[in-house]
Amino acid sequence: MKALMREAVQLFEEVMFHGTEHVIEAMEGDVWREYSREQLQLLKLLDQFGPTPAGQLAQKQGVHKSAVSNRLKKLVDKGLVTSRRGQDQRERLIELTPEGKRLVEEVDGAVYRYVESLIDGEVDEIEIEQFVRTFRKIKQLLRIGEE
Repeated sequence: MKALMREAVQLFEEVMFHGTEHVIEAMEGDVWREYSREQLQLLKLLDQFGPTPAGQLAQKQGVHKSAVSNRLKKLVDKGLVTSRRGQDQRERLIELTPEGKRLVEEVDGAVYRYVESLIDGEVDEIEIEQFVRTFRKIKQLLRIGEE
């Protein structure tokens, strides 16, 4: 069992790290040239968690606040995010603009179409169901979305 678990972890890491790059490189469209992977990830985080302080975004991306500040400035300049005061007057919340939300939907659709074309005819429905069940369990164990 330990050898199988070790292989599962290794495969998970490979797909996470190398798969993301592969998908982005293989996808077409201006969005992939205009925005960095980190900027797109930041938009996805805002879409998932809603208005969020910049410090928490830095934490979620695993980077220093200055890196997120730089990304946010570029996204504000492009009209994709905005900043507003939180309940605590010292807190600034970052949130998607309607244009930012539209971009996230465009990126999600492009990723979906690419992955669908990649596995179409190669992975059957039972395998996809097993994959979904497994990743739902992992998500639950990681308590993703409960923050």
